[in-house]
Amino acid sequence: MDDRVRVVIAEDSVLLREGLTRLLTDRGHDVVAGLGDADALMKTIAELAGRGELPDVVVADVRMPPTHTDEGVRAAVRLRREHPGVGVLVLSQYVEEQYATELLAGSSRGVGYLLKDRVAEVREFVDAVVRVARGGTALDPEVVAQLLGRSRKQDVLAGLTPREREVLGLMAEGRTNSAIARQLVVSDGAVEKHVSNIFLKLGLSPSDGDHRRVLAVLTYLNS
Repeated sequence: MDDRVRVVIAEDSVLLREGLTRLLTDRGHDVVAGLGDADALMKTIAELAGRGELPDVVVADVRMPPTHTDEGVRAAVRLRREHPGVGVLVLSQYVEEQYATELLAGSSRGVGYLLKDRVAEVREFVDAVVRVARGGTALDPEVVAQLLGRSRKQDVLAGLTPREREVLGLMAEGRTNSAIARQLVVSDGAVEKHVSNIFLKLGLSPSDGDHRRVLAVLTYLNS
């Protein structure tokens, strides 16, 4: 299949790990490793890198052994720093703003943060894995809502209209302009106008390229 990706899964729940593996392999993707802790994840990635066989994307739980606090997200941040070409999609039981902020504070390429409940929406989950593997972004709507809520308090997005905020939230979920237009029941042209206004108000120039869609949501993270 044209969008086949190579995946490493790091999840300490054997049941969930096997379930994710089945979801992805049933749709033609290659799960090259399934691991239960962050140390094993980093060791495996190092071995794969040594053989020139890095995966396209790592799917990792935020919390993993031994302390079940932040081992997973720490490993994800380290992976993004050491292997920027590998996409990282983290899964969390709840929206943990600090972890989401830390993960998203660097490069905007190939990153995702989804709630575990989203896995039940099989098509959306698999699409998110592929999107992140291809260098895109996948943010859970709940994550977007909380981060945008915090940003409003900081007045980073104070210049946006309510509709522009709504469009920005949908952009952050990885939706195209056409998908946003369908969601809001407006024309593609109307969405394009809103997106242009968002870029203008946030000071994102055309030189920022396609990443403006992500930078528009993440600008406040470094403020």
